[in-house]
Amino acid sequence: MKICVVGTGYVGLVTGACLADFGMQVVCVDKLADKIEALKRCEIPIYEPGLATLVRHNLEAGRLSFTTDLGPAIEAAAAIFIAVGTPSLPDGSPDLTFVREVAESIGDHLNGYKVIVTKSTVPIGTGQKIEETVGSRAGDQPFAVVSNPEFLREGSAIEDFMRPDRVVIGCRDSRAEAIMLEIYSPLRRARVPFVITSVESAELIKYASNGFLAVKISFINETARLCEALGADVETVARGMGLDNRIGPKFLHAGPGFGGSCFPKDTRAVSRMAQEQGFDFKIIDAVLEANQETHERMVDKVRNALGGLEGRTVAQLGLSFKPETDDTRESPALFVLDGLLAGGARVRAFDPAAMDECRADYPQVDFCTDAYEAADGADALVICTEWNEFRALELDRLQNQMRSPLIVDLRNIYEPERLAAAGFRYVSVGRPEAGSDQRPSE
Repeated sequence: MKICVVGTGYVGLVTGACLADFGMQVVCVDKLADKIEALKRCEIPIYEPGLATLVRHNLEAGRLSFTTDLGPAIEAAAAIFIAVGTPSLPDGSPDLTFVREVAESIGDHLNGYKVIVTKSTVPIGTGQKIEETVGSRAGDQPFAVVSNPEFLREGSAIEDFMRPDRVVIGCRDSRAEAIMLEIYSPLRRARVPFVITSVESAELIKYASNGFLAVKISFINETARLCEALGADVETVARGMGLDNRIGPKFLHAGPGFGGSCFPKDTRAVSRMAQEQGFDFKIIDAVLEANQETHERMVDKVRNALGGLEGRTVAQLGLSFKPETDDTRESPALFVLDGLLAGGARVRAFDPAAMDECRADYPQVDFCTDAYEAADGADALVICTEWNEFRALELDRLQNQMRSPLIVDLRNIYEPERLAAAGFRYVSVGRPEAGSDQRPSE
């Protein structure tokens, strides 16, 4: 089956490569000519484990191609996946400009029955708007609009696409449903659960899912705050909660708050959608407030540990919003970085993948080649992203390089007792401080 994927960002590129690996004939389209030429050379613009290998394999097999010419790609395809950006507007609602432009192009080039599939995260009612836009330009050409939301986690997107928890398909047309089931036939054979529902319900499933996960993250971060006040250990509390199968252990990891391209944008969108319907989504509104306070509290944690930021040298490990990605969009690590700089600290930073994303915006930061160079002469080392290579740092080496043996671990990747035994003062999230009472020297 021939498929057109419009948009070669994170969702579009992963979707196109994985569908090609399913055996589909996939054309990925983007209006940025330089980007398309780079993709033809298998130069991947994002950091995602396994993606370059998957793209190269399917390019060489002839199942995957890239173009800037949208019209012919639409005309040749049986299904067209819309995977363009929907950034937040100032009021929190998603900007559907790119979705509308693609819908107009589809209407202009419709030459027979097509399934138009929305992969982009869009508010409820967008499927109906796409249907109206395409229909107004396509005359009597038949088509169907389907909502097929993505649930890809950056850093594990290939695995999430190939072995998903579920596939959600929202449609009103039995022919479109049959085509979608054929596209995803490898997953059906693997007995992946399918949720077949209305377009509107499928659109809301994505927002409701991300909203609930954001609630879980904010809940454990608020619990961590309570643990710090009462002398409890959030790691133990989270484990005790997570063993209840009604709750589960996932997303119960205290830290600097959520970030990235999905949770902040989607929670704001849910809040805005509720307002448009005449009510406040109070839980989501509280989550947004709590997450902002969590970001600010992490900066305060570093400031308090150091006894002030002015004139201090801080080694910051991690800039991306999570490990195994170079994505810094609304990264909690950057909120921390901004706070450190605003407080007058000198920052020496290292991230395995995201430094190139930050250099232009942070000319005052010293970007280092590894964690040890960043720690050289530092008054404190602050762990902001839980990259695996930060989990096994050579503590003796850090001791010799740092000006003061202080580690502020905003991801709780170390055990306090181990750091204390190694001679460090160790500050983490939702756990009692460990180690020496020694304060950084003035």
